[in-house]
Amino acid sequence: MIYITQLVFVHPGKEDQFLQFEDQVLPMMAGYSGKMLHRVRPLEDQFIDHTGERPYEIHILSFDSTDQLAAFMDDPRRKSILPLKTGAIRSSLTIQGQLV
Repeated sequence: MIYITQLVFVHPGKEDQFLQFEDQVLPMMAGYSGKMLHRVRPLEDQFIDHTGERPYEIHILSFDSTDQLAAFMDDPRRKSILPLKTGAIRSSLTIQGQLV
């Protein structure tokens, strides 16, 4: 089992486009053992401390294996909607780990 944490930074005004991408891509994950464990849209007053910009969303995902994750990333349906993602997301920080 692998876990992925993503901090997602969206272009101002592109939130709806980002949500269109997520509405289409998140259901695809189940076909690759993927699960969205947490999807958080934090508000400024919810941070105890931080340096830099607040992310639009924080995701914690899991997949059974790196092979399943790679297959999901290579899914032709996912690739066909990537323009929604690339047009909406300014940057993201992805951290991959395992349960210890």
